[in-house]
Formats: sequence, C-alpha cells, structure tokens
Amino acid sequence: MIHIRYFGELREQLQIDQEHLEWTGESTDALLVFLRGRGDVWAHALAPERIFKIALNQTLLHQPALIPDGAQVGFLPPVTGG
Repeated sequence: MIHIRYFGELREQLQIDQEHLEWTGESTDALLVFLRGRGDVWAHALAPERIFKIALNQTLLHQPALIPDGAQVGFLPPVTGG
C-alpha cells in the first residue's frame, strides 16, 4: 500500500488531499496512467503537458522511479501553498 498526497491546485481540482492505494511496486509512470484512467478530471489535472512534480518519500523526482510498498508519493503543482 502507498500513501498519496495532492497539493495546491491539484488538491482543488481533484477534490482530494490524500489517499491510500494498493500498489504492486510499479513505477511513477504506471501510477500516472492508473490515476489518469479515473476519468476526465484526473486525466486533465495530471495530463503529460501539465506542469507538476512528483515526490517519492519527500524527495523530488526528476525521472520515473519505482514506488516501493509503504512509500509516500506527493503530487505538487509549480506553486504549492500549505
């Protein structure tokens, strides 16, 4: 299971600030495909042309990475407020 947190405008667009998700250790790219598959709002908010960062266990990623069981994943827009 992984813990996902959404920040700033992503939190507002998706109407969710955090969730727990059963995950099998796949990559951040696979997670994005899964989340985008939830529907139009998700596909738009997390579209490839949109600017946002992904953090894995509070470390910003600069390329896709495997997400281990128990990890915390954060989705951060360019300007994130509390």
